[in-house]
Amino acid sequence: RFVSERMVPFSFPLSKCALWDPVPMGDVIGSHITYYRNPKLSMMEKTLRLAYRHAKQNEKKLFSCFLLGTLAVDEVGEGVTLTIDRFDPGREV
Repeated sequence: RFVSERMVPFSFPLSKCALWDPVPMGDVIGSHITYYRNPKLSMMEKTLRLAYRHAKQNEKKLFSCFLLGTLAVDEVGEGVTLTIDRFDPGREV
């Protein structure tokens, strides 16, 4: 994740049972999807229109929703495509 234009390490939520040893081993490496891959974003028009209509009808400035889709790597392994094809407005509760 990016915070103020610099990369920060990610962490997992605390749990009662660890599946691996959390002690760091080896050198620090960066892991970013755009470092080795060419990302593409594809979105269905219907999904975009539903999200837009929901945003216009919502009285709040900020609201939560879900955009669902699939992530695929091309045959050569050089590109990653994220295809968003569903909109879920979520629940207020």
